[in-house]
Amino acid sequence: MTNTNVELSKNELELVINSQFILTKNRIIEKVYKLFGLLSEDYKKILENYATNLPADIFSLPPKIYKGENYLGLPYVMMDHPRFFLKDDAFAIRSFFWWGNYFSTTLQLSGSFFQAFRNKIGQNLKANAEEDYFVCINNTPWEHNFKESNYKPLKNIDTIEEILNKPFIKIATKHPLQQWNNAEEFFKLNYEKFLKLLVV
Repeated sequence: MTNTNVELSKNELELVINSQFILTKNRIIEKVYKLFGLLSEDYKKILENYATNLPADIFSLPPKIYKGENYLGLPYVMMDHPRFFLKDDAFAIRSFFWWGNYFSTTLQLSGSFFQAFRNKIGQNLKANAEEDYFVCINNTPWEHNFKESNYKPLKNIDTIEEILNKPFIKIATKHPLQQWNNAEEFFKLNYEKFLKLLVV
């Protein structure tokens, strides 16, 4: 008798005999890779416009695109550009695709980078309090979901100081997968907005 733990439901059986599902999924992941590759070129140009006001370290590494199959059980693709992680110091802008959920982009700073830009970020967040930003309230910077335990809308933050007193800051915004064709515009627009939070 077959163990019920390994039996397939009707829906599971339909998927396991349908190779087109996986082939389609692979094509979608390839298109995300292509999108992020194109964005990396756009990001490079945008980043150069702010180079004189940014740390030289963040220009030392090329962008990195990588994928996985299991962030909370679902496939993802992410790109860090720029990316600088060294002990307690981090400076990254992360573009993220999460299957079944959304696109998102995140500014992450910690250590000396956060200290260098803390005041400017505070001023600019106050001036842009109505932006559709989410701020990480978690004790770890390594979660990417928008659960209430991880992110809080900027407009619901009582005081900016409460987020500036953490050892790191993560500011994110998201874009629905249903608006796939506008994703490139979403990423480029918010990439520059994040840089302006630091230097304008």
